[in-house]
Amino acid sequence: MDTFRLTFYKIYQLIVKELLTTLKDPKSRVILVIPVLVQGLLFGYTATYNLDNVPYALVDEDHSRESADFIAHLDGTGIFQRVQTLSSTQQIAQAIDSGEAMIVITIPSDFARRLNSGQEAPIQTVTDGRNPMTAGLAASYAASIVSAMNVQRIGHQPLIEIRSRIWYNPNNITRRMFLPSLIPMLALTQVLILAGLSVARERENGTFDQLLVTPLTPPEILIGKAVPPILIGLVQATLMLCIAVFWFKIQLVGSLAALYLTIFIFLVSCVGLGLSISAVAKNMQQVMVYCFLFLMPMILLSGLATPVRNMPQVLQYVTYINPMRFAIEAIRRIYLEGAGIPVIAYTYLPMLAVAAVTLPLAAWLFRHKLS
Repeated sequence: MDTFRLTFYKIYQLIVKELLTTLKDPKSRVILVIPVLVQGLLFGYTATYNLDNVPYALVDEDHSRESADFIAHLDGTGIFQRVQTLSSTQQIAQAIDSGEAMIVITIPSDFARRLNSGQEAPIQTVTDGRNPMTAGLAASYAASIVSAMNVQRIGHQPLIEIRSRIWYNPNNITRRMFLPSLIPMLALTQVLILAGLSVARERENGTFDQLLVTPLTPPEILIGKAVPPILIGLVQATLMLCIAVFWFKIQLVGSLAALYLTIFIFLVSCVGLGLSISAVAKNMQQVMVYCFLFLMPMILLSGLATPVRNMPQVLQYVTYINPMRFAIEAIRRIYLEGAGIPVIAYTYLPMLAVAAVTLPLAAWLFRHKLS
């Protein structure tokens, strides 16, 4: 028992020392808080695929009552905002190239005649394919208006109709999907950097040799270096959660305990990687380079912005060693679906497997460096 207490006391003192080293530095305090607030608000407001404003240019070659009716439907939606009225189709290229119009709608000169004779009356839409996501949404909005006008003119609904229901995000708001995913992303960034800087900072400050002569064993040093980044990562995850819940009003549907258990397992799986980088790197500059090399692939292969199933098959296999992929999947399901631990337990296995590899590797590297 005395041995256990002594070990616990030594680890506790090292944890306190690491926390004080990080929190007493004014620059570190700013880095720990400001990025979470700034990125949380920026991503919440800017990272959205929802279109509330579609600037469009109009070419009306018909100038009939029917074309005026169609234009009134467009302008009355509140989404389509006319920025240009063109006199000919030759001006379409300039409107799109300038970026002022997202879509150009052309009403042909025989529009009313074809409608009144019962023929199809095509309307041309030219969209800016430099941003295919927004261009596709703008075109679909225009198509929905045309469908509504067809029903109004024909007087009955089509025989086959699709009625859609969106589960877990009824209004299809991108922010509800994106903000929960930022919780592991921001925590990963800080944990990887803090864990990576732990030993490199000791080397640059000249205190690494003092660490060697302490009665701490390499496993105790590993634990003492691992706990502070995990604690700080949990605090930052809490800040991001508060931004999502209280600022953007995205309520947590699932269990708070399941959410924090998932975040904790994810942070444990990442801290071993950061400590391995810290043991290998010779200075803080090398740590930042190594962290950048790991962070970008982990974020891109996580499914944060694009679904994993849309990636090439080879890269889909690579994502199985990326703990962030499973953390995002689990947190989204907890946050939006209300999924419990038994439902998302399968996502813990890859994260625990990564921890089972990276933590022993970090311990071996510490033992190698400290021996």
